Amino acid sequence: MAADAATPSSGSVSDTAPTTTWSAGPFALPNVSGTAGAVSCGAAQPCDDYALKVSVPAGYDAGHSLRVDVRWPDSAADFDLYVLDANGREVTASASSSDPETVLLPAVPASYTVRVVPYAPLGDSFTGTASLITPPADPPPSTATPPAYANSSAPEGITDAHNAGEPSIGVDRASGAAMFQANTSTLKVTYDGSGAATWQDKSASAANGCPQGSTTSLDPILFTDPATHRTFESQLAGKTALTCYTDDDGETWTPTGGSGINSGVDHQTIGGGPFAAGAPGGLTAYPHAVYYCSQDIADASCAVSRDGGLTYGPAVPMYSLLDCGGLHGHVKVAQDGTVYVPNKGCGGHQAVAVSEDDGLTWTVRHNPSSTPGDSDPSVGVGAGGTVYMGYQNSDGTPRIAVSHDKGRSWLHDQNVGAALGIKNVVFPAVTAGDDDRAAFAFLGTTTGGNYQDPAFQGVWHLYVATTYDGGQSWVTADATPTDPVQRGSICTGGTTCGKDRNLLDFIDVTTDAQGRVLAAYADGCTGTCATGGAQNYDALASIARQSSGGTLYGAYDAVAAGKRKKSGGSH
Repeated sequence: MAADAATPSSGSVSDTAPTTTWSAGPFALPNVSGTAGAVSCGAAQPCDDYALKVSVPAGYDAGHSLRVDVRWPDSAADFDLYVLDANGREVTASASSSDPETVLLPAVPASYTVRVVPYAPLGDSFTGTASLITPPADPPPSTATPPAYANSSAPEGITDAHNAGEPSIGVDRASGAAMFQANTSTLKVTYDGSGAATWQDKSASAANGCPQGSTTSLDPILFTDPATHRTFESQLAGKTALTCYTDDDGETWTPTGGSGINSGVDHQTIGGGPFAAGAPGGLTAYPHAVYYCSQDIADASCAVSRDGGLTYGPAVPMYSLLDCGGLHGHVKVAQDGTVYVPNKGCGGHQAVAVSEDDGLTWTVRHNPSSTPGDSDPSVGVGAGGTVYMGYQNSDGTPRIAVSHDKGRSWLHDQNVGAALGIKNVVFPAVTAGDDDRAAFAFLGTTTGGNYQDPAFQGVWHLYVATTYDGGQSWVTADATPTDPVQRGSICTGGTTCGKDRNLLDFIDVTTDAQGRVLAAYADGCTGTCATGGAQNYDALASIARQSSGGTLYGAYDAVAAGKRKKSGGSH
């Protein structure tokens, strides 16, 4: 049903007239339909629509962005902001509890509908502003030599080889094996001295000790603890999680209590690391805490295991809809036991939920330079506790920021794709090694515009940005320069998507014992698509493994370079 019209009902911005404003209200009836999915508008569910036209010359988006803000007088009230394209598809949204609600879009010629929904209006009115802005200049990119990557994919005989959307990856640093999870399959990948990969199916099953593994899944996840070498694989199955762990790279598996909490509706995550000093600590000889977190309808919660993942304690909410909306990213644990779970929309910004007491209490800490995105952000934590948060800003660009105080403040926030002309990204994934070294992987395209539109014509590659100076500067490399990961649109809208949902919601990245970066991704463009043919919407299990350049552990740079020289170069 049509929404109400704003006053005025339409407006425009251009390079010569960069600002327009409108207002609407007062509103008495709330509209909370967005909590159950797509927003509905009607007499009993009021919305307000404003037609916005953007008229700018070609290339204007290179140095400009479109910013839309919605403000209201009463801080106790709450309005949500959605932007729709000319076909009525949602482009971006800010549906938190912040005042103002803010979105950032590329400054390209377009016609939008700006929809404001009175979530909890309390009789209040709002004022909307659309402006063409010039964002702060990014620092110069790093002068370091960009690392190179060698790619391998699962062979045809592997179950789920072509069903590997939203993979996760870990490395057993004792054996060197990479453990790759997608759908119901756990794959072990080993590398010989030349860098050639061997893929093996090591999925949990009744035959190797865990009958609850490799059954059904709504959202698989894997985590390998780099210190204890234990790998966990978990399958979201309705209101529970079916979880197993292995201490021998999938030869045998042990069933566990699953999650200890209601597994929620989506985006479960497992992580682990040292217990925090002064907190209760472990109950067995296993030295690390294990965390299971998942997002539900009204909140997101974490439970901690103190016995190596066999059982979990009670659920503890990390945040509610009053703090953050939508899905969260993957849990990471610092060497001092601090726990981080990132979220793409908290009070008009991206943020991390932080626990410093083994998950007993949580605090949401915002990055004030960010605006909400469509893909989950990711964090990596350096050896000394430096936090790197990589995210997709609401204008589609890849940005990363650094915190030295556990998310209380953020430094060096910058666009790491500008030097390569990257205008849209999805699926941020971050890992770190030495405190001043980190890597930020994502899928990106140099084509601007609404990448979720089925008519989008972008070509997507896997990119990895690396810092060697604590995030002050980054060097970004195309890890798949001769083989696109996708052609056309990538939809992150869940059940509203079509065949361009093949890659699902995320990729993953990790570090091996020598500091090499390994990025797990689903290759959506295979066969003739890779050489210019039609997009085939595949989801082939693939890993990009660093083959040259500085690693994330500086002590291994010379050793790794010597090995590459002896073996005759990268592979």
